[in-house]
Amino acid sequence: MSNTETALKEAMTSIEGTVGVALVDFNSGMALGTLGGGKDLDLGVAAAGNTDVVRAKVRTMEHLGLKDEIEDILITLGGQYHLIRLMKGRGKTGLFLYLALDRGRANLAMARHQLKRIEAGLEV
Repeated sequence: MSNTETALKEAMTSIEGTVGVALVDFNSGMALGTLGGGKDLDLGVAAAGNTDVVRAKVRTMEHLGLKDEIEDILITLGGQYHLIRLMKGRGKTGLFLYLALDRGRANLAMARHQLKRIEAGLEV
């Protein structure tokens, strides 16, 4: 099991093409931890904005009567992938991992696989 800091460092170093990563509480919109980012990617703003994305999708699923769980949400930009992985398990409800990837350097399938593994080992 890893803590937040260790999990974010693992994502930055083990997932090829990672630009930034955050652990976010989607009840408050606050980032509980961030790593990476920079002048072109404000992870605090990204955390708050992607909270709205998660809330909207959850509401839409409720309105549609879907009895399923969101695994992850992918936003594809011209130069980046933004991956939102909702966390599951005891103590993890209401949290998501946000990962921004450089599209030219990232392998999306491997990034999803590795982020799932990191999420499973994260103890909050």
